[in-house]
Formats: sequence, C-alpha cells, structure tokens
Amino acid sequence: MKLSRERVAHIAESLAQQLTQQKVVTLAGSHQALVQTLHHAITEELSVEDKLNAEVRTLMKKYESEIEKGQVDYQKMFVMVKKQLTKDRGVIL
Repeated sequence: MKLSRERVAHIAESLAQQLTQQKVVTLAGSHQALVQTLHHAITEELSVEDKLNAEVRTLMKKYESEIEKGQVDYQKMFVMVKKQLTKDRGVIL
C-alpha cells in the first residue's frame, strides 16, 4: 500500500468530518463507525494495486529464464502484463 496506516486514518477522519459538516451524509450510528467504514474502504481500494502487482510477479516467473538471458526486459514486461490485467479486469488504478 502506498500510504501509511496513519495517513489512511487521517484521510478517513477528515473525509468523515467533511461529509457530516456538509450534510452529505446523515449519521445513523456513531462518527467513529463512519470513520472505520471509510478507513476500511480506502484500505481495500489501495490494496487492489498491491494484489495486482503480486499477481503480475507470479505471472512473470514464467519468463525468468528469458529475463535472466537478457531477452526480455523485466520492467517493460511487468508494465505490459500489469496494463493487460488492468484492462481485462476493468480495474482503475
């Protein structure tokens, strides 16, 4: 994840405050419940790219011998595979 847990917590708290102050949401529960829900949603969204990168690394193992021989550039291939998976799955990064 590109953001620290502390930063995500701060973003969730700020967003909850703004949503309630601007009356975009009406709380049926506690403010803290909203913050926790937002924190979870942000964390899940940010982890999508982490999971995708892990899957790309796994797929790239098929090409280890070509990469070691210098026949395939690892970084270019990584970007190509990631871009294709992103497109196939409709993921927005």
